[in-house]
Amino acid sequence: MRLFQILLIALWLVLVAYTGVVIARHGIDLLPVFFGDMAKVAWPGQFNLDFMCFLVLSALWTAWRSGFSAGGLTLALVAFFAGAGFLLPYLLWLTISAQGDMRRVLLGTRA
Repeated sequence: MRLFQILLIALWLVLVAYTGVVIARHGIDLLPVFFGDMAKVAWPGQFNLDFMCFLVLSALWTAWRSGFSAGGLTLALVAFFAGAGFLLPYLLWLTISAQGDMRRVLLGTRA
């Protein structure tokens, strides 16, 4: 479990650093680029659509594991819009609070 937690931290740090460089070079106006690539129906758009499917699944899982509570639905919105920037620290927090019990991490209120 400790190696998984270290991986989560490392991935998040790389993501934050990379995102910072991209914002510094290109600004924070992501949505027109994201959906513009999809509208072109080319490989960058295909990747964005594929990624958006993962965002939907991440948001649904986040809401589901919280029993679709108000807090869970709020976290689901954050999961959808923040992607791995949310999911990596969320999983780290869950693994720590569940003391490594992956059943509790994955199932939440249903465990």
